[in-house]
Amino acid sequence: MCEDDHAGIGRRAVFVTGAATALTLATVSFASAAGGTGPRTRTVRGTLPPGSPDFVYVPVEVPRGVREIRVAYTYDRPTVPAGTQGNALDIGLFDERGTELGGRGFRGWSGGARTEFFVRADAATPGYVPGPVREGTWHIALGPYTVAPQGLSYEITITLTYGEQGETPRPVYPPERARGRGRAWYRGDCHLHSEYSDGRYTLAEIAELARAAGLDFINSSEHNTHSAHAHWAEHAVDDLLILLGEEVTTRNGHVVALGTDPGTFVDWRYRARDNRFGRFARQIRRAGGLVVPAHPHATCIGCNWKFGFGEADAVEVWNGAYTPDDEVALADWDGMLVASVRDGRRDWIPAMGSSDSHRSPDVIGRPQTVVLADDLSREAIQEGIRAGRSYVAESSKLSLSFTASGGRGEHAGIGERLRVDADTPVTVRLEVTGAPRCTVRLVTDQGVLFTSDPLPVSGTGTVEWRTTASYAAYVRAEVRHEAAAGPLPGALAAFTNPVFLGR
Repeated sequence: MCEDDHAGIGRRAVFVTGAATALTLATVSFASAAGGTGPRTRTVRGTLPPGSPDFVYVPVEVPRGVREIRVAYTYDRPTVPAGTQGNALDIGLFDERGTELGGRGFRGWSGGARTEFFVRADAATPGYVPGPVREGTWHIALGPYTVAPQGLSYEITITLTYGEQGETPRPVYPPERARGRGRAWYRGDCHLHSEYSDGRYTLAEIAELARAAGLDFINSSEHNTHSAHAHWAEHAVDDLLILLGEEVTTRNGHVVALGTDPGTFVDWRYRARDNRFGRFARQIRRAGGLVVPAHPHATCIGCNWKFGFGEADAVEVWNGAYTPDDEVALADWDGMLVASVRDGRRDWIPAMGSSDSHRSPDVIGRPQTVVLADDLSREAIQEGIRAGRSYVAESSKLSLSFTASGGRGEHAGIGERLRVDADTPVTVRLEVTGAPRCTVRLVTDQGVLFTSDPLPVSGTGTVEWRTTASYAAYVRAEVRHEAAAGPLPGALAAFTNPVFLGR
């Protein structure tokens, strides 16, 4: 075993440009294969100070004849004062094609979920992409997520195994259509994680749990990697549509790429101040996907959304078990609806909900987005989400029907516009099943204008309310559990996208 010492990042560091703030350390070199087939190992050590760049690259010169690259790493976790962040170090890998923003050389990312990984032609650790190990300069990517006041000391062990390479498997992807019911309401969970990023569920477990939750579709959304795409096909069943995507996990917020072309990788190495998000939002759409900012008011470090909503096709308002940050996200989204009608715009951003499930006891399908679509296909589901023909429910036990009608037979449903004159009487009707003792609230651009009595213990009920387009530019419904105490509303059980009123 040979060793190298990076000591402090300033000593042998070269600053580079292109992807957020980054630097490159001294190169780690290996001898040529020279006919050998056994493993050869180098160990490098260093310390990253507080305020380190977002990404630190360790170049590794890979000679010809290498069969496998294996990387293991550790770092210290010193005690820190209360309220101070400790050390957290993410890791990934880029091949000889380089680290340029856009990810041409991307070979995998495991964040902080794994302490070691390998890549070779015929296989790779989940989160990483199998493929040829070619001669050239590869880069181990370190992401110092948080650094303690004492600094972050790390040790990386790099092992190259020489020998003949295996054959890279041809990727097989799940079909873009499943057995549906024609035009119908389909239930889906578009944000969940497996062992291919920082989850604990296997793909098989996710598929099984999704069906048990009454879901018709799911979206693969691993953190900063598309490596799971080629492994979903064997878990696709006739009645479960599996969309492919990614959770693009930047330092300034997360965005779900929903239903992209198979094999699409979206880079995450930028901040809001870099003005690069628009480039990657356009990439998601060119790849046939939707751009969905996730948990925009989450309190975890780097989770709060700072890129604005100008590129959003929808926004994830409800994420996992309902919490105060979801309530803030709901209010913020409602403010966006108010702004759209105030400014006379016909464009608006629909809301979604997803589980963001990682492991038990996270519940897949809590919540779920229920979409009116012409078919159970990638294209039809995306079109329904984009149009806002959807509502969010905490489980498949809860169903809604929400409509608005005028006096001459005019009729509109969720995400649609009821075209009536300003003073034409409008009847808004909500039918609910599966919501025992819940309360219905009707929300407009003027605020909450109607609150029902609690529904019966059967959970089934109908609420009607009358208004005009001059009084309410839109109406949306919320179904809430009984409040625990005081005037605060109870946790959401379901909510709808709006019905718009007026010409």
